[in-house]
Amino acid sequence: MAQKFGNGRWVREGYLDNRVAGCVVGRITFAAVGAVPFYLVGNFKGEIYGKAIRFRNGRFADEELAAQVLADFEVPQVGEVSLISFDPHPLLTPHPYIEWFSLRKNHYRIELAPEDAWVLSDREAVELDADSRSIREHLRDQVRSTSDRDDSEWI
Repeated sequence: MAQKFGNGRWVREGYLDNRVAGCVVGRITFAAVGAVPFYLVGNFKGEIYGKAIRFRNGRFADEELAAQVLADFEVPQVGEVSLISFDPHPLLTPHPYIEWFSLRKNHYRIELAPEDAWVLSDREAVELDADSRSIREHLRDQVRSTSDRDDSEWI
């Protein structure tokens, strides 16, 4: 099954950094869970490839239901990028789209409004260097392929 985080409203804010090829690291804050470190194998697509992004969800809601639904959410999140792009589909209006598979073969997706995410300048991205490096160092030994996963169904 796939988790859409209450149609995105349980995602508060975060950053993802793809400035090291083949690796996306960052932190995302969720309702009821807090800040979660991420280490995903793969890359961003399109115009954000090799960049760092930040986002702040204008639809965020800290609801009690989030604690129940996200109780099994893995912390930290380690896995593989499925698709991370600001323009995920040619027939849709461009918008930030973050999709990945965890090591436990869980399928996750976050979609945000276009105005809720932005690409960081080189100077802004430097502020992430210490945290990004720390996440890579602490989580790289946990990384392994999820390619033996079964296809999941969206809920």
